[in-house]
Amino acid sequence: MSNDDLPLDRQLRQGILFARERVYHYGQPTPLERLILPGDEPGPEVWVKREDLSPVNAYKWRGACNRMALLTAAERAQGVVAASAGNHAQGVALAARQLSIRARIHMPRSTPRVKQDAVRHHGGEWVTIVLSGDSYDEAYTSARREADDTGTIYIHAYDDLQVMAGQGTMADEVIMSGHGPFDTTFLQIGGGGLAAAASAWWKTFWPDMAIVGVEAEGQASMQAALAAGEPVTLDQVDIFCDGTAVRRAGDLPFAICRDTLDRVETVSNAEVSTAIRVLWESLRCIAEPSGALGLAAVLKHRAALDGQRVLIVVTGANVDFRQIGLIAQTQGNASRISRTLRIRLTETRGSMLGLLGRCLPGLNVVDFQYGKNDAVDAWPIFTVSADDPAALDTLPARLAEHGYEWEPLESADDVQFRAIPLRGDLLHQPAFFRLDFYERPGALLDFLQSRVRDQASFCYFNYRQSGERIGRALIGFDFAHTAERDAFVAGMPRHGEGFRSCRPVEPAVLTRLTGRT
Repeated sequence: MSNDDLPLDRQLRQGILFARERVYHYGQPTPLERLILPGDEPGPEVWVKREDLSPVNAYKWRGACNRMALLTAAERAQGVVAASAGNHAQGVALAARQLSIRARIHMPRSTPRVKQDAVRHHGGEWVTIVLSGDSYDEAYTSARREADDTGTIYIHAYDDLQVMAGQGTMADEVIMSGHGPFDTTFLQIGGGGLAAAASAWWKTFWPDMAIVGVEAEGQASMQAALAAGEPVTLDQVDIFCDGTAVRRAGDLPFAICRDTLDRVETVSNAEVSTAIRVLWESLRCIAEPSGALGLAAVLKHRAALDGQRVLIVVTGANVDFRQIGLIAQTQGNASRISRTLRIRLTETRGSMLGLLGRCLPGLNVVDFQYGKNDAVDAWPIFTVSADDPAALDTLPARLAEHGYEWEPLESADDVQFRAIPLRGDLLHQPAFFRLDFYERPGALLDFLQSRVRDQASFCYFNYRQSGERIGRALIGFDFAHTAERDAFVAGMPRHGEGFRSCRPVEPAVLTRLTGRT
């Protein structure tokens, strides 16, 4: 019986055995490390397969190198074509250079420069990047068209048996590590190639281990395929976890996963961001969002997994540096929960400090947005957090007790994009300050109560906690008379206890904010 006559799962397992001999010409096995979960709550014993420490900082080198090592001499001479948004491209580039194969890799025009540079670094003169379309799907279509027109071999990122077999060497290393067996593994899914290969291999040796596929909300193509009984194409996908943002699960991976996965579940972008922070704080590992999906699921089920030995895979660390800020913003404070509220005040001197003093003590203000746009009512927006959920649960009662009208805000566009309205025609004698203060609980309120008190009315506030030791806020005050304003500005110390600097903004900034000269 030829290999092609074997059932698909047996072909895959045989392919993994043969891939052992090929892939280690291009890279070495990655470590399996223990991760200590933060906090004192019950939880599992977690082991992490560090694919972020591979030659291309992601597991994709395994499949690309295995597939390209099998090309015939004629196929190598003709070159290959691939499509990728990042990690697979680097794996193809690595193999292309070491095997002296010309590779044309189609990438979306939106691909960050850092990922393009990484492909060129690994592939050198053997790789040509073709920027095609604005999404992976458009780049994929363009690459397949080129392969069809030229007769060139297309190296698929996941829907190829030999690519899947190469990815399966990661699972083999876990078996050979001596740290198993494990009770449960949480394994991220994009197109499904890694999940299919790893689950097929692990079920062979550890049949009692539960294997849970994890997808991000808004890109659950495998979950949709399992529900439909066949791969289906999602109308759109969320791309926060860009490494797994696949609209349609692969046909071959689906055929394996439907028999080897115990279940598939989803996690939110916020849960992924929390997992990225835990990986950084525990292992000093900066995972890309898709690389942290497995840990996000573990954290989600932490209490239920207490006493278990759990395996996860950090599949990659090719995160665009600029995205780290978005991740931190999405995640906020890892150990805290938060709530965003819009609260009604009367536009009178002291009303803002009254609210802060009466209702927000003990809470951490992580975001504060306000601009005067009504002569009677003020609607400042606060995002507050607390280590203890009960502290936030009692906030509505405190607001009601003091007669404040409020409304919750969740994912509001104006809040997210910091669209802070300010009507300059409602101001009399404004003064704006740039405040840099030392970040600690209550520091901002201490400054306002000690330095401002009832001397001025707020007309503007723009502050967001960044995680730095220094907090930065742009604050506007309004006064009835010029002399009152000038006296306040002159009396404001430029630095002092609890704050590093407080200085008036330049006149040009004041003009841009208020429209007044």
